[in-house]
Amino acid sequence: MQGKVKGNVKDSIFCNLFRIKKYLLQLYQALHPEDAGMTEEGLKNITINHVFTNGIYNDLCFTAGGRLILMLEAQSTWSVNVIIRMFIYLAQTYHEYFKGNSTNLYGSKKAVMPEPELYVVYTGDRKKRQEYISLSEEYFGGKNTNIELKAKVIYGGKGNDILEQYIKFTKVYNGQVKEHGRTKKAVIETIRICKNENLLKEYLESREKEVVGIMMALFDQEEVFDTYVKSERREAAKEAERRTRKETVVQLLKAGRCSVNEIGELFPQLDEGDIIEIKQEFMQQV
Repeated sequence: MQGKVKGNVKDSIFCNLFRIKKYLLQLYQALHPEDAGMTEEGLKNITINHVFTNGIYNDLCFTAGGRLILMLEAQSTWSVNVIIRMFIYLAQTYHEYFKGNSTNLYGSKKAVMPEPELYVVYTGDRKKRQEYISLSEEYFGGKNTNIELKAKVIYGGKGNDILEQYIKFTKVYNGQVKEHGRTKKAVIETIRICKNENLLKEYLESREKEVVGIMMALFDQEEVFDTYVKSERREAAKEAERRTRKETVVQLLKAGRCSVNEIGELFPQLDEGDIIEIKQEFMQQV
């Protein structure tokens, strides 16, 4: 693609924006407007990098006082598996937290454990808008099992807070990609429109070159992921066709419509390994 910025960028706008303390504080204030006394110094970003790297979800985790706040951004494709991802991420985050604080989990002293708050920031256009996503509801029929995890799903902020601005930014971005494709023009137009509409304006003006690089690198990641998915689907289709063909040959052998020695001649698509497997399976069934 002409004009594409190359590079192994592992960041995202979501993570890049909230790595900046002033915007992280604005995010916290959007979640907890009642806690007016929180400062930038009271926040600590503890996001674990590269836990999930398929580009579909962006992860953010930080502590604020006695809270441990974990946010996953679900983009255009919704999947209930986000709650499993959150379960794994939360467990690993606590592991890193206790390790970083030299907490002896085998000692008799009760460990200090920050209270978790879990959020999924959904930026797509899914019609069904549930308030929470629950592990037990999605996977165990609502049973009271030994494990449970529940996350609040955020579809927008209030007024023009940082969450509302970010989600509107993603919608502008998606619209420009639909109009211009995965091109630099789509990125430049997204930034121009958002600055004009006062969406993340200060952030975009101060880091425009960096934002362009991140968004262009995302196109690279999406293309790699799309290619991988298409390749996997092709391989799965080939494997399914191969299994069907082998099953057909076994049935023909059982029905006496062909002999073992005729397999290679009648079915040239089969390789030597397939023929050996067919013979073994046929011998087991007769």
